[in-house]
This record gives sequence, C-alpha cells and structure tokens, in this order.
Amino acid sequence: MTGRRPIRSALPGGLRGRSRATRTGVLSAGALVACASLAVGCGVVPGATGGSGGDDPITVMTWAPQDTGATNKPGMPALAEAYARWVNSQGGLGGRKLNVLTCNDHNDSVAAAKCARRAVKENAVAVVGSYSQYADSFFPVLEGARIPYIGGYGLTNTEFTSPLSYPVNGGQPALLAGLGSALADSCGPVTLIRPDTIAGDQLPVLLDSGLSSGGHERAHDQRAAEDATSYDDQSGRALAREGTGQGEPGCVVPVLGDRTGTFMDSFRRASEDHPEVRTATVLGSVDQTTINASGGASGPYEGAYVTGWYPSVGDPAWDGLKKLIKEQAFGNNDVDAADAGVQTTWIAYTVLKEVVESLGDGEVSADTVRRALDGGLEVGTGGLTPDLRWTFADKLASVGFPRLVNADVTLQVVRDGRLVSARQGAVDTTRTLQNADVA
Repeated sequence: MTGRRPIRSALPGGLRGRSRATRTGVLSAGALVACASLAVGCGVVPGATGGSGGDDPITVMTWAPQDTGATNKPGMPALAEAYARWVNSQGGLGGRKLNVLTCNDHNDSVAAAKCARRAVKENAVAVVGSYSQYADSFFPVLEGARIPYIGGYGLTNTEFTSPLSYPVNGGQPALLAGLGSALADSCGPVTLIRPDTIAGDQLPVLLDSGLSSGGHERAHDQRAAEDATSYDDQSGRALAREGTGQGEPGCVVPVLGDRTGTFMDSFRRASEDHPEVRTATVLGSVDQTTINASGGASGPYEGAYVTGWYPSVGDPAWDGLKKLIKEQAFGNNDVDAADAGVQTTWIAYTVLKEVVESLGDGEVSADTVRRALDGGLEVGTGGLTPDLRWTFADKLASVGFPRLVNADVTLQVVRDGRLVSARQGAVDTTRTLQNADVA
C-alpha cells in the first residue's frame, strides 16, 4: 500500500475486561554489567560471585540473542550493563555490589543451554530480564540448580508453568488474546503470519481465544520462516484470503519478531490493490523505530492496533528508566526506552531489588531469593504493572498458566505515524485466557 490508510474513529469493540488507571512514579531498581566469554558469549563483572551474605557481591545473569539472522534483543543486556553502573555507583543492591553475567543465546537451543550452565557454574542467584525461545533447553538446567528465572520475555508456555519462573508480564498469551479480542468486532477474515517454530506453534490458539470471545471465527494460521529476507509469497497468500470476506475488511496479523518489518516491506508492495485490508500486531514485533522505517504515516502500519504489556513510553511511570538511559547509556542505540525487552529488563531488576532488600542483612542466594518470592512477597513497579505476587493457586492455573500473574495488556494504535495509547489504562485478559483451548 502506498497511500495513507484511513483511520477509524472508533476503537475496536473487543478487549473487554477490567481497566486499571496507570499509576505514575519513578521505579527504583538494581542492576548489572557484563563482558564476554570466548565459549558462549558470557561474562562477569570483576569481583566475587555466588550466594552472598553481609557485604559480599551478588551475581546474576541476563541473556538474549544478538547478531543473528532472526530476532535480536541487544538492548536487554545493554540496559543491564547501564543498570549495573547506575546501582553500583549508588552503593550497590541492598548495600552489596552487583556482579552481572551476560550471555548471547544466538537464537539456538545449544547456546541457550550453555548460557544456563554458565549461570550455574558462576553461582548466579537468579537469571533476570532475559529473552530466549528455547525454554526446553535452559529451564531443566536452571531447575536442576534451583536458580530462579525472573522477568523472562514471555515467549514460551514453560515461562508460565515452571516453579522457578517469575514472569512480570503476560507474555505472548496475554498479547495475542488481547489483540484477538480487540480485532473481533472490527475485522473480517483474520490471517496470522507467525514463525514456523515451536514457540510459533503456540500463537494461533492464543489469538483465537480473543477472537472467539468476540464471536469471531478463528484466524487462518499461516507459517513463515523466521529468518526470511522476503515475504512476497506469504503476503500474496494472506491478501488472497482477505479478499474472500464480506462486510468488514480483512486483517493481517504478522507476529514475526524482528522479521515483522521485513514482512511489512513485502506486504506494502503486495497490498497496493487492497487498500481496505488492515494490519495489527503485538509490541515486540513492532515499535516506533520499525514504524518510522516503514514510512510512518504513509506506511502500512498506519491505523494498525498493537497490544503491549505496559503503558506507552510517554507515560511518566517510565521517567526513571529514561533518566537511567540518559545518565548511563547515552549514545547506545540498543538501549531504547520504547523497546519491550528493555522495559521488561528494567521491571525484572525492580523485582530483584525488592527481593534483596526484603532479605535485609541475610544471605542472598538462589535459595533465599526463591524463598522470598514463593513466600508471598508483593512487588510494586510504580504503575508499570499491577503489584506482582507469584503463587500456584492463581486464576490461570486451570488452563496451564499457573505462573501468569499479570494478564494486563494495553492497546495502542499507530496514528499519524506515531504509536500512541488507544485507550486509558490496561485491560485484564484473564477471562479470555481462561477460555483458551491451550491443551
């Protein structure tokens, strides 16, 4: 599509649920620093490692894929490095210096397992604010050493089932369920373009749960290579299907991570004769940078709805993160306050900070961190999420997500080339997910 897509004045009729007003405030948090290991891309800030008591340093790890042909999240370890400089310059985490391991999982199952083994070897007390789609490779290693996984990105179902996982958002389940609910009343046929991977296999049923909640038929599930350099064929097939609908125009939903922008380049060319077909996606597959690169207000994202986990980047609740970036990561383009990975890492270290502070002068180890989290500790995040508390008796345990304690999503829209809030506050997708057929 070449022209600017008209924007509907009304919000989508779906995404029903409990709204919460976004609270403002500046987060306090703890953090990290990193170098690289020759073997697996891991490193450690110089200093002692392992469980700590008194004034001994605390060691944690953050991992994410970098320099790959698929989705990359360099901003997560980069934010962690800046975060460590900040917290250590102010006396450390709970009075202790914070040592941080970082690791590149290379979007590879073998490398992900190596990252986890590195965390065990270095006696990390937690893995914090990380991204990997290979839960089956790294979780068994962490579980064997009983190392908690705090604030993963939410890519896999295991992150919402493992007793060692403490997610800070609703991951892909909440994003897709919320998006489906939002599109149910405003779209004709819906086509989901998703990676042909194990993680991608989990996406259709989640989108369908939201569509079904609004009385819409299931989306067409269209697989695509996650590292393709062109999606001309996939775009053509999706548009051919959208042209068969009656009434409302069809919607195409690409959820391809970093390759979503590549898909949209192909889609723009293919959709010139289909001006009514709309697009929608989830935060993490699109951000302001990709919208700008695709043509802004004249690009294919104009008018598209995007679900996210947190308030829009313009919310004052992000002021603390922005201040940190300005002071410790100025000039590092990887560290973007609007990036969902960076945001998740910030929140994950907020959790760690509160856990460490709750331990007082006692030992900080994987066991004590885990016991604090399992013991009912409630963590506030300054309005970026609801207060977080992890149990195995939560509302979504019945559908296989016992660790999913924050099902809130926000709805944003691309308007005049800018990603802005489409409604006030957030909406709880718990009820939608309770009806999802995730068996």
